[in-house]
Amino acid sequence: MRRQIAVALCAGMFGFAVPSALAIAQQKTAKTCLQEWRANKAAKEANGLTQKAYLAQCRAGGAPDRAGAAPAKAANSPGGSGNAGKDRPIYLSIKEIMESVVDPSADALWNAVGTVLDKEGTHEMLPKTQEEWLEMRRAAVRIVEGANLLMMPGREAAPPGTTSEAPGVELEPPEMTALIKKNQKGFEAFARALQAVGVEALRAVDSKDVPELMDVGARMENVCESCHQTFWYPQEKRPN
Repeated sequence: MRRQIAVALCAGMFGFAVPSALAIAQQKTAKTCLQEWRANKAAKEANGLTQKAYLAQCRAGGAPDRAGAAPAKAANSPGGSGNAGKDRPIYLSIKEIMESVVDPSADALWNAVGTVLDKEGTHEMLPKTQEEWLEMRRAAVRIVEGANLLMMPGREAAPPGTTSEAPGVELEPPEMTALIKKNQKGFEAFARALQAVGVEALRAVDSKDVPELMDVGARMENVCESCHQTFWYPQEKRPN
């Protein structure tokens, strides 16, 4: 099973590579052609191609998306808001990436270390077992790669039809999208800053450096809040 997963991942990474010269295309092996088929099987079948026909065309040096036709341009994904690249369709909004990937991961890092005061006294919170440290590492990895998802252009702020949960306190999603598109470089700069802090969190976890992890958590919060003040809160609510 692991070997099958590895093959599928390789196919996803390299299956869209198109040789620039016919001589190179003719040198493709059966394994390479099979990986290309698996990488985009659904689309090829939708265009009327069978695996047998595709492999025969691929080995011969040309594998069109459908028999007798030139490769079609990648279309926008169903329900998506754009295309960040021919092989990178956009399916989800920034809100969904934040709620499913970034926010839970940031919370995990923020709540991993700290000091709690209650009626029983002072308690230091920190990962103690190997599994707890591993969970922190997973959270840091999600922050690092989640930032890459945020940097993909063409992503809407929220799913269609979504409205603000706090009108007058935050912008409506279409307004957020307009701000981001107007200042895409600025938005990407915040995403890169989040990614950089995520990399630092990863290093702190790997070295089990609790004070550094606390410092990283504070800086991560500052990056997030600065981004929110720029693209989330109304202009009149932003600090000068």
